[in-house]
Amino acid sequence: MPTPPHPDLRFRIEAQAGAARAARFETPHGSVETPAFMPVGTKASLRGLTNAQIEAIDPEVLLANTYHLHLRPGETRIRELGGLHGFTGWDRPILTDSGGYQVFSLAERAQVTEDGVRVKSHLDGAPLFLGPESVMQIQEALGADLIMAFDHCLGLPAPREALADAVERTTRWTRRCAEVRTRDDQALLGIVQGGTDAELRAQSAAELIALDLPGYAIGGLAVGEGGDLLRKTVAHTAPLLPADKPRYLMGVGPPLDLLDSVALGVDLFDCVLPTRNGRRGFLYTHDGVLRIGARAHEDDQGPVDAECACEVCATYTRAYLRHLFKTGEHLAVTLGSLHNVHFLVTLLKRARAAIQDGTFETWHATFSARYAAGEAAWRKAHAEDPHAARRSREAQAARRTETSPGEIDDA
Repeated sequence: MPTPPHPDLRFRIEAQAGAARAARFETPHGSVETPAFMPVGTKASLRGLTNAQIEAIDPEVLLANTYHLHLRPGETRIRELGGLHGFTGWDRPILTDSGGYQVFSLAERAQVTEDGVRVKSHLDGAPLFLGPESVMQIQEALGADLIMAFDHCLGLPAPREALADAVERTTRWTRRCAEVRTRDDQALLGIVQGGTDAELRAQSAAELIALDLPGYAIGGLAVGEGGDLLRKTVAHTAPLLPADKPRYLMGVGPPLDLLDSVALGVDLFDCVLPTRNGRRGFLYTHDGVLRIGARAHEDDQGPVDAECACEVCATYTRAYLRHLFKTGEHLAVTLGSLHNVHFLVTLLKRARAAIQDGTFETWHATFSARYAAGEAAWRKAHAEDPHAARRSREAQAARRTETSPGEIDDA
């Protein structure tokens, strides 16, 4: 049977501010307006949030993960229950990751060959094989609108020889993904690799562009390289990607990283940070991250962020939220996640509006300066507190205890 044609996303740029783009494209489950932050529901769920709460946030796309859903409940069951849209009751665009990042997360358990990757399940140690063909079969059964090619992601720093091998292997695997497709309603996105090496990034981009896929992602970042190298790599790579197709920066979530990457021409983003940080009491605000567990908030009747319109900020005080987190109430997980996801989704909607009305550069600079100043003030106060280091060690120990092996790359 011949390979079906790729779907036409009808991608179009509606406004620009330098390299920043306000764009739109179409999927079988609706239009997607960019720039956009895509919340990660690793196991087909944004932890602690209902569909009604997510709809109120109004994300353009939700993510789910191939590796986790293959393990539980299995793609066959999900297909028989109507695919991810029918299974979850979410009737708007969905993207599935390929599992390549999970292989990186499980590096000590993984054996990479030309066929794919043999790995032991993080759940029970059972053997598992993921390759381009099986990953495509899983994603076709899951039925997402946007699907990712299987790639070889390395942690950084890594030897150049290893990065070069990963680039070439990613190209071969992506070609195999494209060749085994059987559906014409799922847009396959290729993932550019190459670490922070400009030459390898250019090679990877050129080889993947030659495959003429519906869109392209920048992968292999936010894996240890640091913010400066991340920005430098995005600045080099984004212009290499087709201007008439979506550009997706994978796994990046801090607000300043998002906006700086929008300014460099990236359209789509995802990250587990808003839910992961939210359920641990690290809440995004215009003035940096609010550490809600701090004693300074125990009598504070103000909202998390007076400029945020989410349910949390409209309803609950900092004092109450601190109480929930300190006493381990389940509601803390919901409210922390709800606020953080709303903050990042809304932040990029505001970036889009600023691009459209011609104020993006000023808005971006103003937001970034205020956010950075808030973070700097917290670091200064933290450094001057003689008990801060002890409390930080205790908090880190508590978070390590809270994190189980089942949370590998989990939202």
